[in-house]
Amino acid sequence: MLFNSFEFIFLFLPITLAVFFWLSNKSKYVEQQLPIIWLVLASFFFYGWWQLHSINLFLLTTSILFNYSLGYCLSNVVKNALFKKAIVILGVVLNLGLISYFKYANFFVSNFNQVFHTKLNLPPIALPLAISFFTFIQIAYLIDAYKGETKEYTLLKYMLFVSFFPHLIAGPIVHHYELLPQFEKPSIYKFSQTTLSIGLTVFIAGLFKKVIFADRIAEYSNLAFAAASQGIDLTFAEAWVGALGYTLQLYFDFSGYSDMAIGASYMFGIRLPLNFNSPYKAISIVDFWRRWHITLSHFLRDYLYIPLGGSRKGKLRRHLNLLVTMLLGGLWHGAGWTFIFWGGLHGIYLIINHLYRSVRQSWGHNLKNDGWLLRGTGQITTFVAVVISWVFFKASDFETAISMLQSMFGFNGINLPNFLEPYLGFLRNMGVEFSGFTVNVGISQKYATFGILVLLLIAWFTPNTQQWMGKYNPALTVLKDLSRIVGDTQAKPVENEKHQSEWQQKFWQDLSWKPNKIWTIIIASLTSLSLLCFSRVSEFLYFQF
Repeated sequence: MLFNSFEFIFLFLPITLAVFFWLSNKSKYVEQQLPIIWLVLASFFFYGWWQLHSINLFLLTTSILFNYSLGYCLSNVVKNALFKKAIVILGVVLNLGLISYFKYANFFVSNFNQVFHTKLNLPPIALPLAISFFTFIQIAYLIDAYKGETKEYTLLKYMLFVSFFPHLIAGPIVHHYELLPQFEKPSIYKFSQTTLSIGLTVFIAGLFKKVIFADRIAEYSNLAFAAASQGIDLTFAEAWVGALGYTLQLYFDFSGYSDMAIGASYMFGIRLPLNFNSPYKAISIVDFWRRWHITLSHFLRDYLYIPLGGSRKGKLRRHLNLLVTMLLGGLWHGAGWTFIFWGGLHGIYLIINHLYRSVRQSWGHNLKNDGWLLRGTGQITTFVAVVISWVFFKASDFETAISMLQSMFGFNGINLPNFLEPYLGFLRNMGVEFSGFTVNVGISQKYATFGILVLLLIAWFTPNTQQWMGKYNPALTVLKDLSRIVGDTQAKPVENEKHQSEWQQKFWQDLSWKPNKIWTIIIASLTSLSLLCFSRVSEFLYFQF
């Protein structure tokens, strides 16, 4: 069941909400935890909807029971340090073994056969939905239990923590200290019109991004990459339309999903952590990874990069740790060499970024006081580097990726859409042609170019959903350590870009969401337009990971 489907929007979500608050309204039922039971059952139904005949539900249930048992032993039963270490190692190994078999077994076997010229065969292995996400969530729980950082939680609430449907399929990757304490709060069991309207607003914003932006621009990126995979040499303009189209499709698809997850969860009064914060506004690759898939970045940092030594063992070791972390981050996204290469490429980007910062600091530069020129140059450079990396992320193989990049860098000549000739005709003197797009690719020149330009302006210059919501921001934005120490899960507004002038910040703040008639009309219009454009229900891109 997809967030952007009629059955979810008009059946599952309203029924789940109505029954949850009906049960919550009965005080004796709250004590009996029936609202929690209902959310667990609804979440399992949501998960099982995809493939009722598969072993997905069995794997999810088994994984939850296994990890909860180990976590309970680590927190409450076992006191011997050596024995506790053995238990957590066993838990991590078995969890990684599970994901390795279902997600990577065929990949490893096929590569083994190629290297050693063997003919090993495995039976067909279907990838269980969301296995990467619910496995990582529980690995983090086990490690925190080993460190003594978990409290005593009931099995029922632990089941909801792992299976809660807004985050189950594609994240965010939540931690126990972010979600489980919220189940204890009486406020989530009290219906609030304001809470519902805030959650619904964010959900609709995400739906609009997915249906109107991501799905529309996907048509052009898919055409370009499909042509390249078939051996068709793309023109310069076609290749950039394909690369930028996918860059924007992925942006609005993931941003839309993140909004819909946060919005759906907030309707129940439950806040999920912020997972997406205008990454294409990043002024460096380091800044990009602070904004893109934030919860995954934090997981890789806390449970891989830092245990490997982080930056504590010298610059050379730091760079090696970065590279290893990003290579494994790439592998997490998919069992393919293009994903590994994408991760390695970002690892190299990060190393270059850190070397650049070190050199400038050695010259006495204050990196926090960079002017608009350096910030702008950094943003453009970062964006182009990210676009190049997305080519490998999208391409089905290296041949397709190399073909795309050759066209993007002008190896097949510089060819622009012919409708631009009246404005850029002087470029003919530099060898630029204006013959338009090729027929066999099938991309519309004007619509694709205009669509990409509009979406780039939106991604670069407008506030994101959390900023539009202002003080009503429903996402968790507190620091990890603070939430652990004081259990503070209150919403805090996502700040506007620090380099904006005061008048710019005030301008956007004045336009931020408020519970009034104007915004009601706006959200109703976005809803109507999104529903009218349901030509087909498409999966979110991150579902495949």
